[in-house]
Amino acid sequence: MDLSSYLHAGYQNPTTRHWQTTGPITKKDLIFPVFIHDKPGKEEIKSLPGQFRYGLDTIEEFKPLVEKGLSCIMIFGVPTSLEKDNHGTCADAKESIVIQAIRKFKQLYPDLIVGCDVCLCAYTSHGHCGVLDKEGNINYPESTKRLAQVSLAYAQAGCDLIAPSDMMDGRIRSIKEMLLQNGLSRVPVMSYSAKFASVFYGPFRDAAGSAPSKGDRKCYQLPPGARGLARRALVRDAGEGADMLMVKPGYPYLDIVRDARDLFPDIPLAIYQVSGEYAMLWHAAQQGVFALQDGVMESLESAKRAGANIFITYFTPQLLDWLQQ
Repeated sequence: MDLSSYLHAGYQNPTTRHWQTTGPITKKDLIFPVFIHDKPGKEEIKSLPGQFRYGLDTIEEFKPLVEKGLSCIMIFGVPTSLEKDNHGTCADAKESIVIQAIRKFKQLYPDLIVGCDVCLCAYTSHGHCGVLDKEGNINYPESTKRLAQVSLAYAQAGCDLIAPSDMMDGRIRSIKEMLLQNGLSRVPVMSYSAKFASVFYGPFRDAAGSAPSKGDRKCYQLPPGARGLARRALVRDAGEGADMLMVKPGYPYLDIVRDARDLFPDIPLAIYQVSGEYAMLWHAAQQGVFALQDGVMESLESAKRAGANIFITYFTPQLLDWLQQ
């Protein structure tokens, strides 16, 4: 059976079932990106005001957010002590901080949807999102193989949502096949389908320590002006069986959000309101340009109007309060 014919992964729990519906923005539409490092305690991220790198010993601090209605998080691992190599071996090692965090979150909050960003950049010695060949170019077969292996390890640890952000050709098919072959076809895949090579990622790379040591990512992330290529990437990932699609960044690419909704009206669509978008809204509000709540809500309502129904945003803690009002 074609991988795009497997539908059940997309509605295995109340939150993902909600993502299959339409309506106004609610708490269930929100995903909170969470940075987990392999240190005790938490560190504030200077370029992302109000955001932190969390240690395993601080995960209990999420209880108030869960009680307010937090339904889904997206874990980003920030390894500092494990040795990195070309293949990102430490990404799915037994002592991987992400695997430990998945288990801790599921132990403390069994109903919370624990999603995991899947990429190799934080775990490779060169900081690129895939495996490199001897000439320093992306080795696509090896890259998709490693991404599938990492996805399987996360799913086996209890991850509820796999979200590959690497932009390697063919990785959705490899991941879906790996999950299917190992009895985990119920775990959905949210694809970073239209991910652009954007300047708006700067604070994130500071937070995750994931900038490439040499070169850039313009050969696999999309050129900012490439609308047609973005549409092709969306078609590619939907055809390979992605359960949810994503456009990243969000606000500067609302035309692509509209394209995605028009191309695939029946597939849940996320936007990632990235670190640069967060920082712009935060600092504008600090300077009195507008009230933070008004600016954030307008940005998300614009994305909703364009066709998105899932919102990955660092403003999730505040939104849990604002949407209660």
